[in-house]
Amino acid sequence: MNTRMQYLISIAIVGGLSTGALAGTQVIHQQGRAFSVESITVKKGEPITFLNDDSVPHNIMSASAGNEFNLGSQPPGSSTDVTFKQSGDATVICAIHPRMKMTVKVLD
Repeated sequence: MNTRMQYLISIAIVGGLSTGALAGTQVIHQQGRAFSVESITVKKGEPITFLNDDSVPHNIMSASAGNEFNLGSQPPGSSTDVTFKQSGDATVICAIHPRMKMTVKVLD
């Protein structure tokens, strides 16, 4: 095997390991005053990262029993991890932009 082929294989392996390592935390983007998905499924105890890619602040929160949280004013460019502790459906909203709603399905 020539040196160039070994180099390409090494890059593919390292790239694959990096992608696998990042796959653990799911990221929800906030852009255009909307969430990037309408629903997502996670296991209980798994974090979700809420990333504000928008040009305006957001206040992401949930009042769902067992999964209550309020991130407060989240400025553009910031991100916060949230861990869901109770199985079931959690409704997540932006307290500033009422049309921003999503469901987090939390499995045991």
